[in-house]
Amino acid sequence: MTNQMRHGLLVDDDPLYLRTLQRSLARKGLDTAIAADAVTALALARAEPPDFALIDLKLGSGSGMSLIRPLRELRQDMRILLVTGYASIATAVEAIKLGADDYLPKPATLQAILRALGEDYGEGPDEQDEEESVPGAMTPLNRLQWEHIQQALHETEGNISAAARLLGMHRRSLQRKLAKRPSPERDPTR
Repeated sequence: MTNQMRHGLLVDDDPLYLRTLQRSLARKGLDTAIAADAVTALALARAEPPDFALIDLKLGSGSGMSLIRPLRELRQDMRILLVTGYASIATAVEAIKLGADDYLPKPATLQAILRALGEDYGEGPDEQDEEESVPGAMTPLNRLQWEHIQQALHETEGNISAAARLLGMHRRSLQRKLAKRPSPERDPTR
């Protein structure tokens, strides 16, 4: 199948994630602009309306949801994907109602993103990343727990005692869990 989508917009407040995803998409022939906040993202989109946009739900103190309608107004056929480490059915429904085409939990693999863009990029099995070669692989439980804790900390503005109450756990238990930050780069075969 011919790849029709050539230019995209990546919006996330994690610079390492943005650069990594931008390089991965470039290897698939997709040119992308990157933005760490909604204001920059809209300015880039207005200058050159993208074929697709990949937007993180949490953008610092803001929300990627605020970008869905303005981006859709710029270009009706733009493919809009919302990605988040705080996946919930309510958020997914809201994103779709606002005009998003798809909703992906973080960390989304390159293969999942390409599938959500609706294109076949001719990737053979030998070209897939190791994590993408396991069909139906889920986010590890320790990573989901870490993201949930981070969401509680964000909602309580970093107050560990308040976050522990929100999570229904003792403050010391939360501190121990925070000391054991999961590493997404860790190789489970080592």
